[in-house]
Amino acid sequence: MRFLDAAHHKAVDTTPVWLMRQAGRSLPEYRKLRERWTLLDIVAQPELCAEVTLQPVRRLGVDAAVMFADIMLPLRGMGVDFELVENVGPVIDRPIASPADVDRLVVPAGEEAAPQVITALRQVVAQSPVPVIAFSGGPFTLASYLIEGRPSRDFARVKAFMFSEPEAFDRLLAKLAATMAGYLQAQVAAGASAVQLFDSWVGALAVDDYESAVLPHTRSIFDALRSSRVPRIHFGTNTAALLEPIASSGPDIVSLDWRVPLEAGWKRVGHDRGIQGNLDPAVLLGPPQLVRDRTRDILRRAGGRPGHIFNLGHGVLPSTPLENLQLLVETVHEWEVARVA
Repeated sequence: MRFLDAAHHKAVDTTPVWLMRQAGRSLPEYRKLRERWTLLDIVAQPELCAEVTLQPVRRLGVDAAVMFADIMLPLRGMGVDFELVENVGPVIDRPIASPADVDRLVVPAGEEAAPQVITALRQVVAQSPVPVIAFSGGPFTLASYLIEGRPSRDFARVKAFMFSEPEAFDRLLAKLAATMAGYLQAQVAAGASAVQLFDSWVGALAVDDYESAVLPHTRSIFDALRSSRVPRIHFGTNTAALLEPIASSGPDIVSLDWRVPLEAGWKRVGHDRGIQGNLDPAVLLGPPQLVRDRTRDILRRAGGRPGHIFNLGHGVLPSTPLENLQLLVETVHEWEVARVA
């Protein structure tokens, strides 16, 4: 299939495209379901979860389905209580504040981290006409929620813990990495064709801190998935300073946000790896001609080089017009792929 061929650096008829948060509030059919069900309700019911995951495949014609879930869900299997608060994000009942709090966390085995997601994934795989992407949160991003207690702008608490309790912080990331590796392996066993690690907030770190405190744990996740032979994608934002160490952690594909020109980012990552990205999601709030022009510019920068998967630099914004989403996918699929040696 087109997405998998590109992920494996094979020739494609046209550039594949999928969008982070393609299933969600930008689709009218999803909004109708949310009048009755919460996100956690949907994920807990495999039939509903499969329906929401496949809505954008039917509506937009994207080249991959991404599971409708949340990166926080496996943390319940580790013994963490939280709420997903509308317009706020994850809110932790008891944030981690000491080494003892880290030691209380358990490492569930594979499917036990979030069994409802695995059940839903099997249904999605059975119904999907395109490859299914599974995902988990990355070590630093999950640690930031666990320590901050909710979304943060400055990441002061998690950085303070990292600096003042380095051994406990290392144990925390080791537990998170072990849990996410097992969770992703369980999703692959259930039929996922690719995996994406969402370390969304890792760009808040200095290069030295990323390399010493986070990179070894990210590498352990990708190493654990090596034998699965599925494409492994790393995603982060504000990562312009971290591209080389991120590439060294072992992903097959590196996501770029809109702050880095695609061709420059790809050169830094290495052309032996694939690139995913990198349209600013806010462009989709603009007029159709802007959407078309910016999409074509990214395709032009990619130059038809094998390994490019079109995506946004972050997730679809809820207020995105449906027509612009459709236009984006059509523009990508209409672009003639040139061959680059």
